[in-house]
Amino acid sequence: MKKLVVLLFLVSVFTNAQESNDENIEAIKAILIAQKDAWNNYDIETFMESYWKSNDLAFYGSSGVVKGWQATLERYKKAYPSEAHFGTLDFVFNEIAPIDQGSYYVMGEYHLTRQVGDANGIFMLVLKRIGGEWKIIADTSASTD
Repeated sequence: MKKLVVLLFLVSVFTNAQESNDENIEAIKAILIAQKDAWNNYDIETFMESYWKSNDLAFYGSSGVVKGWQATLERYKKAYPSEAHFGTLDFVFNEIAPIDQGSYYVMGEYHLTRQVGDANGIFMLVLKRIGGEWKIIADTSASTD
């Protein structure tokens, strides 16, 4: 009987951990889909709400490292100066997995269909739960074109 109680406890702990993991993954997907929708509405300010508003935010792209939320916003505005440059964004999520209890990584692909020429690439995001919300604390994006 004692073994059965221990087994049921372990199953319960594993099930709760899996449900929590699934809930976190769904919450992260929802944030990134909302980010994509903001991009497709040419709304960079709403798109940037998913990023951590901190000087410690790190963006690693083809033009080097950008540190800080404001600098990342300015980088986006410079790289995508018009609606024609924004185009229509789509994501493919290849993997979303926990790093530790309060952070996850997302590896995927981005596809931009644009009047000024399509752009495709890969990305890896690190998200951390900060103040009860998932925020992107690091973004590494690279073109595959």
